[in-house]
Amino acid sequence: MLTYPQFDPIIFQIGPLAIRWYGLMYLGGFLFGSFWIAKLANGRGLDLSKDRLSDLVFYAVLGVILGGRLGFVIFYNGSFFLEHPLKIFAVWEGGMSFHGGLLGVCVAMLIFCRKFQLPMLKIGDLIVAAAPIGLGLGRIGNFINAELWGRTTDSPWGMIFPYAGDLPRHPSQLYEMLLEGFVLFLVIWVLHRIKTRDGVPFFSFFMLYGVFRFLVEFVREPDAHLGYLWGGATMGQLLSLPMIIFGLAGLVLLRISKPNV
Repeated sequence: MLTYPQFDPIIFQIGPLAIRWYGLMYLGGFLFGSFWIAKLANGRGLDLSKDRLSDLVFYAVLGVILGGRLGFVIFYNGSFFLEHPLKIFAVWEGGMSFHGGLLGVCVAMLIFCRKFQLPMLKIGDLIVAAAPIGLGLGRIGNFINAELWGRTTDSPWGMIFPYAGDLPRHPSQLYEMLLEGFVLFLVIWVLHRIKTRDGVPFFSFFMLYGVFRFLVEFVREPDAHLGYLWGGATMGQLLSLPMIIFGLAGLVLLRISKPNV
C-alpha cells in the first residue's frame, strides 16, 4: 500500500481570498492549451491572428465553465439544484462535469466558427489537441484535493484517502491523468504530426476519451448519491458511450467520404 501525500489544497490564503491548486490547474490548462493551439494552427492550414486566437480561447473557456457547471447540475445533482436553484451559481463550492464541459465547448465552437466563417473540423482538431493538457492537469487537481477516488483494492499501489474510510483505494485520478492526459495528448499530437485529414483528431479524441473513461470507471468509486445505474453502469460510463459511438461514426464517415482537396 502506498502512502497518500497529505496535500494542502490551498496554496496560500490572504484573508478570505484563497488560491487553490485546483484553480491553478484550470488556469494552467487554459494557458498551455492556448500556446499549443497557436503552435499547431499553421500546420492545419489556419492563419489565426492573435486577436482571433484570443477569441477562440475566450469562447472555449466560456463553453467549459458554463457547460461543465450545467452538466454537473443536470447529470449529477439535478434534484438538489431544483430545491436550491441559487446554488447553481456557487461554482466556488465545486461541481463540474467533463461531459457537460465538452458539450459546452462544442456549442461555443459552432457559434465561433459561424461568426468568423472558419471550418469547424479544423478548429475542432485544434481544440482537442489542447484538451488533454487541461484534462491531465485537472486530474492532478482532483488527486491533490483527495476527491474522485477509486474503489477499494488490495493492489500494492492502493492508497487510503482522507474522508474515504480506512481501506486502500485505487488512485483512479492518476489513472485518468495518465490515459486522458498523457496518452491522449500523445495520440492526438501524432495525428497532427502526420497531417491526417481534417476531422481525424477531432473524432479520435471523442472515441478514445470515451473508451479511457469507460474503462477507468470500473475502478473509480461512483458518486455516492447516484451509485450504480442501468446494468450496474456508472453515470460516467453512460455518458461516455455516446462519445465512443460519435467518434467511431465520425471516423467511418471521414473514411468513406472524399478526402480534403
